[in-house]
Amino acid sequence: MRPPKERRQGQTTLERRFAAAGENLNASRRKLLRLILENTADTFFLSSRELAKRCEVDAATIVRTIQALGYKKYAEFTADLRAHFVTQITPYAVLKAASKEKRTVADRIRHAMDMDLRNLQALQSSLNAEKIIALSKQVKRARRILIVGIDLAAGLSWHLAYGLMTLGFAAEAPVGSTGNVQRRVRTLTREDLLIAISFGQCLRDTVEAALRAKKLGVPTFGVTDSETTPIARICGDSCMASVASPSFGGSYVAPLSLLGTILIACAHTQTARSLELLRRSEVEDLADHRWYHA
Repeated sequence: MRPPKERRQGQTTLERRFAAAGENLNASRRKLLRLILENTADTFFLSSRELAKRCEVDAATIVRTIQALGYKKYAEFTADLRAHFVTQITPYAVLKAASKEKRTVADRIRHAMDMDLRNLQALQSSLNAEKIIALSKQVKRARRILIVGIDLAAGLSWHLAYGLMTLGFAAEAPVGSTGNVQRRVRTLTREDLLIAISFGQCLRDTVEAALRAKKLGVPTFGVTDSETTPIARICGDSCMASVASPSFGGSYVAPLSLLGTILIACAHTQTARSLELLRRSEVEDLADHRWYHA
């Protein structure tokens, strides 16, 4: 059994507040909070009215319950609820939670798309354009750019690397074993840039790549889904995009859109250079008959 201090360190802010509330929570409030915590994938994005409807209580009950936890605003509660969700998410947990919902397959498909839209809307409302522009300037200065994304995030890292290479940057998204990634990280210098992409609890290899790069003095940037993830805490700066989804595979619509903003910034912070490179590519593609013609 872990000692009390270690156990507290392993808890989320919401869990600590829940435990500390003690006598301020009666049986019905405890039951309500457990219902919310056990279904975070479908509750963290809801308004107080929507959450009340889902839990079959009135909105005033929701407000009084979160006040008993010490929250002054509902937005503060949902921020901690989201952080709690991020630490709990696994493919099994997501699918298990979704399987408990009484939905038809068609309803599940529509629900997944609704979540995609919510994630995009959240990204749109929170995106810091200045941070993206600052990253594009880092990319411009970097001798090499190493983009680390593993498993499902590998598609994102490859997409960003390919886009940056198209714009003339020395970008690479290594795949394969732990050794393959770490050996490339070891070759980086302060003149390079490492971009780490991972979500939720974050994959060990990606986190260790960011840690190694940081120790070497390499500038680091993270693409993740919460300010509390290991990637957000380790990297010099980061941007958030939710991957919340009723699908066990997660939703990568918002992260892909975020990567699109990075490529746009990189292209338009040096438009003349980008146009010249793309013009050359177009000429070569035509000469090589790259495109299919019937």
